[in-house]
Amino acid sequence: MLPATDLLAIFAHPDDAELLAGGTLIKAVDQGHRVVAVDLTRGELGSKGTPALRAEEALAAAAVIGLAGRECLGLPDGRLANHDDGRRAVVEAIRRHRPRVVITHYPIGRHPDHRAASELVRDACFLSGLANYPADGERHRPDKVCFAFSYREDTVKPTFVIDTSAQFERKLQAMQCFASQWDATTRQGGEVYPTGQPLWDLVRTHDARAGSLIRTAYGEPFWTAETVPVDDITALGGATL
Repeated sequence: MLPATDLLAIFAHPDDAELLAGGTLIKAVDQGHRVVAVDLTRGELGSKGTPALRAEEALAAAAVIGLAGRECLGLPDGRLANHDDGRRAVVEAIRRHRPRVVITHYPIGRHPDHRAASELVRDACFLSGLANYPADGERHRPDKVCFAFSYREDTVKPTFVIDTSAQFERKLQAMQCFASQWDATTRQGGEVYPTGQPLWDLVRTHDARAGSLIRTAYGEPFWTAETVPVDDITALGGATL
């Protein structure tokens, strides 16, 4: 049996985890946590690169991040859906890795697979805890499901922001492993809408904006359906004035 995982990132395509939560994953590794990534699809419908090349790039990025493991479930790119086969595959991944926390896509997204993945992962996290759900592995339900909020245009405020100032440059290094998808001339990617700037500048701008919400240089925002409790009101971060 694999060791229990502290943080499991489950995203639709190779490179989604790096773009939407790369700094958070690196920070968790820096803090000594066991971090694993699961790509739901091989990204075979992508306009650039091949599934084999993207798999190589994903492993290179995993090494930069320091992931304890990375796997691909091979679900159909462009046709992700919250159905029995997909649920079973994700449930079995959750039961293999037994995470305390899962992060995935925000429920609203530009890519249909991102929206489908959000619902699929959330439901699988619940079903994984049912003793009689028909999937391999011992039942396990994560304590927390967090949704990566990066690059959204919605007016909803993030529940919290992770300070990734010390990890930001390594996030870019992990992203740059996906040379088939992104380079210095790329103008958009995933949830990032084009402004005429290179993608790296866009990411820097967006992450700097998220960081500014908590008075840091860079950050990555997340949303949770539930309110996050606070144990010590005198230890709250982020100055009001």
